[in-house]
Amino acid sequence: MTVDATKLLLFMPTMLLISATPGMCMTLAMTLGMTAGLRRTLWMMAGEVLGVALVTLLCGIGVASLMARHPTGFLIFKYAGALYIGWLGLQLWRSRGALSLSPEQLRHRAPPPRHMLALQGFVTAVGNPKGWAFFLVLLPPFLHDTGRTLNLHFAAIVLIVALSELLCMTAYAVGGKALSHLLAHRGNVAIINRIAGSLMIAVGLWLALS
Repeated sequence: MTVDATKLLLFMPTMLLISATPGMCMTLAMTLGMTAGLRRTLWMMAGEVLGVALVTLLCGIGVASLMARHPTGFLIFKYAGALYIGWLGLQLWRSRGALSLSPEQLRHRAPPPRHMLALQGFVTAVGNPKGWAFFLVLLPPFLHDTGRTLNLHFAAIVLIVALSELLCMTAYAVGGKALSHLLAHRGNVAIINRIAGSLMIAVGLWLALS
C-alpha cells in the first residue's frame, strides 16, 4: 500500500501536459463554455472526469484487453455516442435545441439539462478508443506494484488524472465563454451557434472515426 513519490512527481507534469493538448474533451469544454456558460459546463466536466477516471481504472486492472478481444459492444457505444454528439452539434449550427443561443436567451435563457451535459462528457471520455490505448501505454511505467494494481499509489494516479482533466477543461471553458462574450457584444449570436455547432460536430466525427 506504499506510494512511490518519485513516480507520482514525474506523472503529474506528464498528465497535465497531455490533458492540456487539444482533444475531444477539451474541444467539448470550449464549445459548452461558449453556449452554456462555465457553471453549466461543470456538469459536462463532472461526466468527463468520471468517464476518464473509469477508463484509467479499467486500463489499470486490464479490462481494456478484454474489450480489445470483444470490440462489438464498445463500437456500438462509441458510434451511438458519436451520433448523439453530432446531432446536438447540428442542432446548434441551426440555432435550435437546448444549447443554442438567441439574443433574447442571452438575457433570459433556460439552461440546458444537467443530465444531458454530464452524459456528453461521460460518453466522450469513455467512447474514445485512443484514450483507452493511451492509458494502456502510459500507465505501466508509473505503476508502483504491477502485481497489485488497486493500491494507494494507483488511487493517487487516478486522482491526478481527474484533477488534470478538470483543470484543463476549466481553462478551455473559460476561453470559450470569453469568445462568446466578445461575439455576443457585436451582435453575432448566430456565429456563436455556428462555431459551437461546428466544433461539436467535429467532436462527433472525431469520436466515430478514431
